[in-house]
Amino acid sequence: MRLRTKATCCKFFFRESLINPGFQTLYLAGMNLWPILLLSCLITLVNNRVEAQSHDPIADRMLVYQRSIGGWPKFLYDKDHKGVKVDYSKALSDEEADAIRADSLASDATYDNHSTSREIRYLIQAYKTTGNKKYLRAAEKGIRYILNGQYKTNGGWPQFYPVRKGYPSHITYNDDAMVNNLEILQDIVDKTKNMEVIDSSLIALSKKAVDRGVQCILLTQVKVDGKLTAWCAQHDTTTLRPANARAFEPAALNSSESAGIVRFLMRQQNPSPKLVQAITSAMEWFENSRIEGYQFETVTGASYQNEKDRVLVADAHAVIWARFYEIETNAPFFTGRDGIKRKSVSDIEYERRNGYAWYGSWPQKLLDKDFPIWKAANKIIDRR
Repeated sequence: MRLRTKATCCKFFFRESLINPGFQTLYLAGMNLWPILLLSCLITLVNNRVEAQSHDPIADRMLVYQRSIGGWPKFLYDKDHKGVKVDYSKALSDEEADAIRADSLASDATYDNHSTSREIRYLIQAYKTTGNKKYLRAAEKGIRYILNGQYKTNGGWPQFYPVRKGYPSHITYNDDAMVNNLEILQDIVDKTKNMEVIDSSLIALSKKAVDRGVQCILLTQVKVDGKLTAWCAQHDTTTLRPANARAFEPAALNSSESAGIVRFLMRQQNPSPKLVQAITSAMEWFENSRIEGYQFETVTGASYQNEKDRVLVADAHAVIWARFYEIETNAPFFTGRDGIKRKSVSDIEYERRNGYAWYGSWPQKLLDKDFPIWKAANKIIDRR
């Protein structure tokens, strides 16, 4: 019996019982079941009331946007083929929600820019807050989307699944796509960050995926002159070598994504000698690649294009890292949409200079805090 139908019957039963005290006896004559029916009705009405209150508007919109394959898109495209970023804070009309659901078979689900991992984490929290099992089921479907998208041949993840042609098919560390997936799977294995509520059948699958992902990370760490360094934002699925993406994202040692990779590797219990070597080598590369005495800041004033710009500013106390380093020389470089490498960020066009994270402090916390704690916990002796 449907919940709505059952509730209607319960309401009818109570109403008739109040109007006609003999109704219960007449309605259930010879059955002696009215106490059971009364209890059932009370439970149904209470459940209906709780369910009506157990909604999170953001989570509800996430259910609308979820694709049939289990993941979520980053953009939707309008009739003019203009990409509109998904915004869960924006209310949807019934017509808009229906149109999005009608396109649920679209192959635009992605792991890029926290897509899918963001929704899974939010839905799990919403489930724990509201008890609404729809949120849990949607999150578990998203987790299966992560598991299904892992390459069987190398243990990495593409940017999109189903896989798209071109650079999105590469093993994608860019914007932490692969690491965000692995962090969720590791949380399932460890039953941390609310993942203890996930279906237990997903634990073994997640453990296997994590193990394969770690092996992929170890195999893709770039060696220069026989020495392990860091990782590229993308790696070829066959050769595992650094690979190009967009024109302004050529193959290079990448400090931002490498910091996220090392942070994830440090979560592994009882690290093998290879894992220890990978982490310590990457940390040595971070140390050797730091840029002291400058900060990358937004400056304003009438002398700048559009009255603002992003420039290097002298700061005796600052330490930063460039986003990209030449693999052969470890020299920082910057690339505009023309694909030409330049030594200074000021030499690329204004739009790219202001539209990309060319410098940052991504490895700083690793060097200052996380790495010393990890070494102490694992009794790692620095033999440098």
